[in-house]
Amino acid sequence: MLNFDEARFLRIQSGAIGLADGLGGAVDACLAAGARNIFFLGSGGAGILMYPAAALLQARSRFGAFTDWAAQIIETGSAQLGPHSIVVIPSLSGTTAESLAVLEYAKQAGASVITLTGRPDSALARKADYNFSNDAADDTSSESFYLQSLIIALAIMQQRGEFGGYDATLQQLRQLPQLLVGVKQAAEERARHIAETVAARPYHIVTGAGSTWPEAFYYGMCILEEMQWIRTRPVHAADFFHGTLELIEDGVSVLLLKGEDTARPLAERVEAFVPRYGGELTVLDSADYDLPGISAPVRALISPAILATVLERVDAHLEVITGHPLSTRRYYKRVEY
Repeated sequence: MLNFDEARFLRIQSGAIGLADGLGGAVDACLAAGARNIFFLGSGGAGILMYPAAALLQARSRFGAFTDWAAQIIETGSAQLGPHSIVVIPSLSGTTAESLAVLEYAKQAGASVITLTGRPDSALARKADYNFSNDAADDTSSESFYLQSLIIALAIMQQRGEFGGYDATLQQLRQLPQLLVGVKQAAEERARHIAETVAARPYHIVTGAGSTWPEAFYYGMCILEEMQWIRTRPVHAADFFHGTLELIEDGVSVLLLKGEDTARPLAERVEAFVPRYGGELTVLDSADYDLPGISAPVRALISPAILATVLERVDAHLEVITGHPLSTRRYYKRVEY
């Protein structure tokens, strides 16, 4: 596979799963201390990667779950965030200014802070009540953050008697790193063709629903816009028919991410519409990839991680085709803003 280090990938994703006992222990301690809700307060892409876990809790638990932008909640405040709150802050570098600021805000409010970082010696790691570090990088962080936040959500539900399959699910997730290597291998050739399609168009609508919407949002904003300077319009599949549909005509590129949860029909509605009116549709469907030993309910939980691992293969080809390394920036962390 192009520019892929299998041993490194396995180490990082196995590292994410290896944090399960510690994450579960932190959750148990917070609940025992009286926690009644949880806030996922990341910045940028790391924050987006927390959305599926928050949505899972919102749909299947009575434990309050909230998301917000770290930079915004500092300005607006939240009547729900206080001593009864768990605050989860992901940051690969552990130095993101907004994340450090929201940590201080959460601590002043009396919340228990869990940080998910790439380095245990970072400022964010040192100041948290509980820190969990996994030495990932941009090309491996999506799966790592998806898995860590999923474990937090499942641990909350398990402790509250709202999820009975916690241990069995973890057992399946431990198989996932090696299985995702197989997904990458299966996706490699198509990933090259998708990269060619993406590079050939100046603008893309990126859409999905349910647990795959955050991956669509993340991919449009953090990969195509930030790392490739390609204009995108991320839009939730439920909102696609409330404005964005009017942009569909011959040659308009639409990237559709399909998952395996109950929101799948919303993606299928977009899939049926776009070709009918000349749109250039590219579908990435997590169901297309074999994961032996992974049950249908668990596949539904990890659909965004499956798609993230496929899109990493697209990225590897895209930066070669465009001659634009994913690490190249004009402004991000390079100028004052």
